[in-house]
Amino acid sequence: MLEILTSHTKDNVQYVDEVALVRAIQDPDEATKELSKCKDNYIVYHTGQEIITIEIRHNPLYRSRRHAD
Repeated sequence: MLEILTSHTKDNVQYVDEVALVRAIQDPDEATKELSKCKDNYIVYHTGQEIITIEIRHNPLYRSRRHAD
């Protein structure tokens, strides 16, 4: 679980520049549960990705994580 400290937006994509580790989650089922509860600047994201991007949707109840290409 990460807290987004700084980010910028371009073309409906939020690019996360700096994060703080809140806690590591090893269990995939727990990660999925925590992901559904995240709000504000908190996200659950696989740290194997070098770049964290979040697609901005017009529906404010749903955020989608995108993998870097």
